[in-house]
Amino acid sequence: MLFAPHGVYAVTAFSHFHRFLTFPAVAVALVASPVAAQRPSPMVPGVLRVCADPDNLPGSNTAGEGYENKLAELLAQTWNSKLEYIWWAAPRGEIRMLNGMYCDVMLEAPAGYDLAGVTRPYFRTGYVVVQRADASHKVTSLDDPALKKMRIGVHLYAADNENSPPAMALSAHGVVGNLVGFSTVYTDVRNHPDDIIKAVISDSVDLAIVWGPVAGYYVKQLGANLTLTPLPDDTLTGIPFVYSMGFATRRREHEFRDSLQKFLDTKAPEIHALLERYGIPLFSIPADTGQAPQSAGPAR
Repeated sequence: MLFAPHGVYAVTAFSHFHRFLTFPAVAVALVASPVAAQRPSPMVPGVLRVCADPDNLPGSNTAGEGYENKLAELLAQTWNSKLEYIWWAAPRGEIRMLNGMYCDVMLEAPAGYDLAGVTRPYFRTGYVVVQRADASHKVTSLDDPALKKMRIGVHLYAADNENSPPAMALSAHGVVGNLVGFSTVYTDVRNHPDDIIKAVISDSVDLAIVWGPVAGYYVKQLGANLTLTPLPDDTLTGIPFVYSMGFATRRREHEFRDSLQKFLDTKAPEIHALLERYGIPLFSIPADTGQAPQSAGPAR
């Protein structure tokens, strides 16, 4: 299991990398070329089929505005391939799409994820504490007793009765009644992904604990004077808050994974610069994070 012995928390965190929707089938029906119109098939030379969420900035959307979209475009250009997206808004469904051969690569998956063949990580990020720059007290870990008296913004999931790793850890610390929940089901009329950041700006909450890419992107978009403090793994529960991310394909596709790894190695400076442009908090990747893929021959 991923991140043993805390695999359950890593899988829950994966739900935040590709946020849950209450009605994923509806979300798919609203975008062009829904999964229902696709047919599973082996990889086709010259075609790059990418699994992606249709509305999950800063990662991806149907307008091509996310960093995963830009990575997909760079990969397709490098390989001189036609780029095709298979849109799916639920993370576990996305894994089924990958392993069911509807698509061939996911551009963001935790290193060591056991349901797919994942490359070595190309970036490492995690949850951050978002506070106003002028906050009188800066929180650096969940061990801080001041948390019991602060209004804390956290994301709430809409499916499977699961909660974000920070919310679960805060509960173990006895921090419950002062949590302010923010939905991950977004619509044009209510609930927006930057609501949790705006709540910190407006002083509706004292701080928020947010997935780093989401926090960094929207703080940059809003031009807000906020601080992002990396949240260390929780000492009480052992829940990890920092993750190394790679590309994922099917476990049996060793040669294809080698090709993806070669792309990541060759384009590393461009990829790093891309993530920085999106405001993604980037942490150092430990040397032993993610085993080197087993080579199956010459990479593409």
